[in-house]
Amino acid sequence: MHTHVLSCDVTITETSPVTQEPGAAAPAGQSWTPRLWGVLAVLCAVLFLDGLDVSMVGVALPSIGTELGLSTTSLQWIVNGYVLGYGGLLLLGGRTADLLGRRNVFLAALGVFAVASLVGGLVDNGTLLIVTRFVKGLAAAFTAPTALSILTTTFHEGPARNRALSIFSVFGASGYSSGLILGGLLTSFGWRWTFLTPVPLAVLALVAGIALIPRDKRADEGGHDLVGAVTLTAGMLLAVYTVVSAPERGWLDPVTLGSIVLAVALLVAFVITENKVRHPLIRLGILRVGSIVRANISIIALFGSFLSFQFMMTLYLQDVLHWSPLKMAMALLPIGLLVAFASPFVGKLITRYGTSRLIVSSMVSLSLGYVWFLSTAGDSPKYLVSVLPTMLLLGGGFAFGFSSIMAQATDGIEDAEQGLASGLVQTSGQVGAALVLAVVTALVASDGQGSGDFGQFHPGVNLVTGIAVLGLAFNVLPLLGRRRQPKHA
Repeated sequence: MHTHVLSCDVTITETSPVTQEPGAAAPAGQSWTPRLWGVLAVLCAVLFLDGLDVSMVGVALPSIGTELGLSTTSLQWIVNGYVLGYGGLLLLGGRTADLLGRRNVFLAALGVFAVASLVGGLVDNGTLLIVTRFVKGLAAAFTAPTALSILTTTFHEGPARNRALSIFSVFGASGYSSGLILGGLLTSFGWRWTFLTPVPLAVLALVAGIALIPRDKRADEGGHDLVGAVTLTAGMLLAVYTVVSAPERGWLDPVTLGSIVLAVALLVAFVITENKVRHPLIRLGILRVGSIVRANISIIALFGSFLSFQFMMTLYLQDVLHWSPLKMAMALLPIGLLVAFASPFVGKLITRYGTSRLIVSSMVSLSLGYVWFLSTAGDSPKYLVSVLPTMLLLGGGFAFGFSSIMAQATDGIEDAEQGLASGLVQTSGQVGAALVLAVVTALVASDGQGSGDFGQFHPGVNLVTGIAVLGLAFNVLPLLGRRRQPKHA
């Protein structure tokens, strides 16, 4: 599952979820006119569309691989191409919106998203399909932070903005849930429909956005860290490519060694750039804050294990168990439903118990989910015994962990760096997920490109279980340390 955390240079005050229903009286201080509702509808539609697109394509992966003759290694790039495009330029996306105008950037990126979707549904070449996914990821890197920036500058701070954010935040998970069912239905007619269906929806959102979103001014000062964006994205892409290709080519092969050296050099160049430019993508000093470091590691454990497990599940249920796309989508649906319905209540739990305890609970739930699946799944698992409990544990773990990690990442951070902190943790999640998925894919593909049974996926599930357990240990140790500290007056 892919979920956007939107980043921009704005201040967002975290509050308990707003319980006011849409259509009720407008909160005090700002009248909710039809145009204001229209702006919110456009922004929510784009977030919904992203969740819809990601889950539909996930369901279609086995069908895509069969028709285009793609191996497991190539299929993972359909996921990772999007993830890396999004994660690599997310931080730049928010800054670009400030410099060029939020409305202009949002509408242009939405147009690119629509075109890339159309091309992806028409191509007959796996490489071109992967390129369209990367382009869509790039577009999302600009629509995501810009959408939140438009929302927070359109709705007044206080009850009106909190209400809008509450409505807005539900649409990503709802899109994911809907995409599972719709993806299963569309894939039954042909995987291309999972790419083509978002096109008219994106065009409608684009037309409505042109009519409804107010114009805004560009920033008077500041600049792009283009070198930082290029070196970071190129370094991440090369690192993932090296991990994916090394098992087949050999870790000591000259091409592999050269790729490793070049990837490291690009990432080192990124660090050097961030220390020298006037407007860096990432102010590296922010990494001295312990809560931010813990949040970034936690999101890697959450996204890395979850996305990789979902990738394996789509192949396992369809290729090994020969489930139909719709049956597989229904099997995964409890995850999306739990995230959609539980997320609005997490804010109250954070207020009562704090982020650290909820993150620990999340990692426990994820770890138990993977362990349960390892111990009960096989070549002919029973849904109620193996799959459903796993989905419930993973859905609960994601719902509690995602919001809690984001709250921890921004807790105590100065207003001017709230956007940087939230963007940084999202980037870590996407990049970490891409690297974990690359390793998992290498493990799965190394088993004869498909042994036709659960054993093919066993090493990959072992890995994601270990990552979740490490995430749990990393969050438990600070809590134990606090309890052991002597109490002084």
